[in-house]
Amino acid sequence: MSQIAKDFGIDKALEELGLQDINNGTSTGKDFFSGGEIIESYSPVDGALIGKVKATTPEDYEKVITTAEKAFKEWRTMPAPQRGEIVRKFNDELRRLKEPLGKLVSYEMGKSYQEGLGEVQEMIDICDFAVGLSRQLHGLTMHSERPGHRMYEQYHPLGVVGIISAFNFPVAVWSWNTALAWVCGDACIWKGSEKTPLTSVACQNIAARVFAENGAPEGISCLITGDYKVGEMMTKDERVPLISATGSTRMGKTVAKEVAGRLGKSLLELGGNNAIIVTPDANIKNTVIGAVFGAVGTCGQRCTSTRRLIVHEEVYDKVKDAVVKAYGQLRIGNPLDENNHVGPLIDKDAVKNYQLALEKVVEEGGKVLVEGGVLESEGYESGCYVKPAIAEAENHFEIVQHETFAPVLYIMKYKGDVSNALELQNGVRQGLSSAIMTNNLREAERFLSVEGSDCGIANVNIGTSGAEIGGAFGGEKETGGGRESGSDAWKVYMRRQTNTINYTTELPLAQGIKFDL
Repeated sequence: MSQIAKDFGIDKALEELGLQDINNGTSTGKDFFSGGEIIESYSPVDGALIGKVKATTPEDYEKVITTAEKAFKEWRTMPAPQRGEIVRKFNDELRRLKEPLGKLVSYEMGKSYQEGLGEVQEMIDICDFAVGLSRQLHGLTMHSERPGHRMYEQYHPLGVVGIISAFNFPVAVWSWNTALAWVCGDACIWKGSEKTPLTSVACQNIAARVFAENGAPEGISCLITGDYKVGEMMTKDERVPLISATGSTRMGKTVAKEVAGRLGKSLLELGGNNAIIVTPDANIKNTVIGAVFGAVGTCGQRCTSTRRLIVHEEVYDKVKDAVVKAYGQLRIGNPLDENNHVGPLIDKDAVKNYQLALEKVVEEGGKVLVEGGVLESEGYESGCYVKPAIAEAENHFEIVQHETFAPVLYIMKYKGDVSNALELQNGVRQGLSSAIMTNNLREAERFLSVEGSDCGIANVNIGTSGAEIGGAFGGEKETGGGRESGSDAWKVYMRRQTNTINYTTELPLAQGIKFDL
């Protein structure tokens, strides 16, 4: 254990979360086992080894899926409010362990401690939502064209839900899916990121204990660990009717093809290339706050991070200067220290991609306004700390068209009407989050209209990053089209059934058809 880890109480957090030096990365609940290779988890904060997790083998997976299938058949018969009550008790444990779990998220992933706590709070919030939802899994009633008949629709549990999550939100994305799936009556198998395996084991420890204490069947909350090959065990498995996958567009296309090939269902949350439009009527102070946090929060590793700043020529220089000045005030360092604004990237591969992006934008004709670079002095020994950078660029640049998962902000100019800005914003293959900064009602309404933003999230006078539990989270185009969390996102975890009841002694046929026997 490193000195930084000890100073910030990581050793105590690991103990509270039930983590060992070597942990089994496969679980059906209280039963933990693994026969695979060892995955070592190193912190991007200081490069130190945090712990080890054993990966899942095909034999391990087979035990998981058969246990989950069996558990589902029992779990689905439990009334939904009772399932909600167990989720409520799980939520109580999350509240109790919010601090140690938030610390682990920060230390293993590299986001700030406040962001780590915020991510656990998202888990708590979605559980609150799910508990209420457990009494609202409602369908519709409809009038029948047949006399003496009644029609309605209902939703039934789908089965075993496979969840594949990414390193950048190592706990929240799992909970968005699993809290809803649980109250819907599904069993869940989760493959977390192999880059953050300890947070996955920690969450499973909590869920397993709560489910066991409340008499839920073994297999409702399952964990598998490993690289993409472990994920493939689920995507190719016909016993898993729904795969919810969060990650890169490349990964999502592979998952979509595999699942579609067996006519399964996919919920995809993929890349973002998010833009803020700044009009002449924008509040500059709010614009700077929204743009800077959106670009550098989580070291630019949010799917909703701000990648592009599209500014009207009238206010371009003013906005550019203000944002550049704000970047000069950023403090980069240990994310557990709440005095710092920006922590590290997840690993050295991410650093390489960051460096390549900065090289590429210059090659294509861009101009660097705030220099990037890798920090190498004392406190940056992990080699994962980089300087947030800003570059003037054109929207058509190849590097701008792709999602750069790092703190690189591309700023560009637009002229004339807001429709010109919308052409730029929508002119990428991703469609997750978007924002406009304006006090002009017409511009705001245009942005939100059918002719406006083509993204799943469209904000006015707030940034692109951050989503609330109450709304459905997700995007269009190469973002994948999936929706998680709030609104009616719960329906994807269920199967819809239409019912017709004849309460007469006659059997009239639809459309007035006669069929006399």
